[in-house]
Amino acid sequence: MHITPVYASILGLLFVGLSARTLRLRGKLGIAIGDSGNQQMLRVIRVHSNFAEYVPLALLLIYFTEVQGASARFIHIVCLCLLAGRLLHAYGVSHVNEQLGFRVVGTALTLGTIVVACANLLFREWQ
Repeated sequence: MHITPVYASILGLLFVGLSARTLRLRGKLGIAIGDSGNQQMLRVIRVHSNFAEYVPLALLLIYFTEVQGASARFIHIVCLCLLAGRLLHAYGVSHVNEQLGFRVVGTALTLGTIVVACANLLFREWQ
């Protein structure tokens, strides 16, 4: 059984939730395209976009790591770090008066996941 597809599904549902939130706010504010200078709209857009920018690459790298034989425990850990990172980042960036710590930790977990997966793949290749 592969582990990554389960987390990909959870993250996919989170992406749909972020999409729905963006669409609802667009409807509420009457903003069809862009952010119209509205800080709340800008933040919701960036949370959604940032998720779309980082999660696919991270999941692909994690899946490659899993297929190359990494332990189930390792895959669960990196997937949970990615999920936690995306949730913390979304929470932190969503607020106009953000608490920067959530954003920083969320970003660190996301980038850390990517770096760890890359390092694992390279290490396995060089063995």
